Parts: sequence; structure tokens; C-alpha cells
Amino acid sequence: MLESPASELVHALKYGGWHELGDEMGAAMARLRMPTEVIGSEPLVVPVPTTERRKRRRGYNQATLLARGLARRVGWPVLEVLKRGGEGPTQVVLHPSQRKANVRDVFTARRAVSPRVRDARVVLVDDVLTTGSTAGAAATVLIRMGVRTVTLITFARALPFRQRRAG
Repeated sequence: MLESPASELVHALKYGGWHELGDEMGAAMARLRMPTEVIGSEPLVVPVPTTERRKRRRGYNQATLLARGLARRVGWPVLEVLKRGGEGPTQVVLHPSQRKANVRDVFTARRAVSPRVRDARVVLVDDVLTTGSTAGAAATVLIRMGVRTVTLITFARALPFRQRRAG
């Protein structure tokens, strides 16, 4: 079954090893109309981290590639201020009701960069928005770090979850 073009691009970037797509996908994100709290400021671009195991397996974090592609076009700095712990299942395989619990307390602040985000405006970058659980968990940590505002930008929005029927 053919997926949407955005889904195909995300899948190729995330699972197909096509890391070169990250820059072009980030460029597309840079063409989005930014909210007023971001316009005229110089926000920090913060990628949503993946686990170390997934990063080693892929060789990169797809959100970091998107963040760099976006930042390069708009002239904003990229700062990796979050760490992702835990090795739970990927969000893709979970029902929406399970996603929030799966990302609860998995993000922490990188101590070395924590002071740099105090009172900053942050553009949080991820590849796909499904339920918002991952973004919400990451934003919660950023706010606890003293960030003034968090604006989420994703490359794609997943379609609502539909339970597949057997038969």
C-alpha cells in the first residue's frame, strides 16, 4: 500500500538510511509560517532526541538532521539540550493510549547546556506529530529548565490511529 509522500519521506529518512533527505525536509520546514512569538526573535532550535541505541543503529538522529536543515535556512542556532533515556518500544507500534506512558520521564536536560536555555524561546523539532505525547514530554522538561516558550515544528502529521480489523 502506498503511503503519503510525507510518510514515504519520513520513512526513508528514519528507517531507510537516506540521511541526505534531512536537509531538504528541514528546508521545507523553514518555509512554514512561524508563530508571532518566534518571528523577530532568535530562538534556539532543539531537536527531539532519540535513544542512544537507535542513534547508533541509524548513525544519526533524524530530528537533528531536520533541525539543522531548518536552522541553516533561517539562521538560528541548533542546540541539543535534551537527552532521551530508556529503551522502551518505538512509539510507532503503540496505541495512542500507550504513547504518553511510554515517554513519561524519558527526557532529561543535558547539564552542560541547561543554563543557555533559561528564558530562551525554543523551536522544538521532530519528524512526525502523532498524538503529541513525545512533544509534550520534551516540552515539559524544557519548561522546567526555564525556557520561555516552546514552539513545535514537525515535518509531518500522522493520520489518526485506526484499529485494524482482522478478517
